[in-house]
Amino acid sequence: MASNAHQYSEEQSAEDILNDALLFLGGRPVIDDEVISYGPLKLTVAPKAGKANTLLADHLFSPALFLAERIEQGVIPLQEKTLIELGAGCSLPSLASCIISSPTNIPSLVVTTDYPDPIILGNLRSNVERNQVLVPPTCKLHCRGYEWGREVADLLNLLPGNQNASVGFDIVILSDLLHFQTSHDVLVRSLSLLLAKTVDARVYVAAGKYTLSDVCSSFLQKAANAGLIFEEDLHMNSEDGSKWQGTLPVSGLDLEALGIRKNNCRSWVGYWLEI
Repeated sequence: MASNAHQYSEEQSAEDILNDALLFLGGRPVIDDEVISYGPLKLTVAPKAGKANTLLADHLFSPALFLAERIEQGVIPLQEKTLIELGAGCSLPSLASCIISSPTNIPSLVVTTDYPDPIILGNLRSNVERNQVLVPPTCKLHCRGYEWGREVADLLNLLPGNQNASVGFDIVILSDLLHFQTSHDVLVRSLSLLLAKTVDARVYVAAGKYTLSDVCSSFLQKAANAGLIFEEDLHMNSEDGSKWQGTLPVSGLDLEALGIRKNNCRSWVGYWLEI
């Protein structure tokens, strides 16, 4: 891998990133359906217009499928935890957490967020409303617009009462957000503001392998400078870990096709070095 990272603006990089992502699948989308299904979940991506196109909210990428599989399999502990997803796109991981997770592994609060653009948020709200009936009564589900790096008071106000020094979400999910290197500083700032200052708080990050290694390393270093340590999940390098473990049907894809998409991902778990 070349040592010089791509220094694109968002407008310049979107097409390059999309082309790199599709190259892994022979130029085809991750899922080539108008309505994306994962078990009972029914989702759409934003129309190809404006910010949705620039910020790649008009596609579903492999990391979202990978995180949904982890959630379905109970690998991510969710029971009675509070969860927020940044840059959610069609919101597969965050909706999966409260709908396809085991009944004994349901979060108490899920907040799905994306850039406050009418097209992006309109699609996000539609996905939430379409699947709301599937959310168990023990879990509260909210949809909000949020631009990375901005103040988070409105998001923290969704948390249950504990307004103390450790206030924040137990879990933050980042699905395929590392490719825009110029956004790493504001993304890390958002993590610092949103993740609870507790020993159990976790950040779950998944990125496509089309995201350059040095770009991923840049994010990890900036996070470390902010006190967040990330450990890469190397289980996927094993024979069992590389296979698709989910059992729910996914938009007509077979296990081989899902395994290819899973193996197109890297993932990390982050936590505070000191509390």
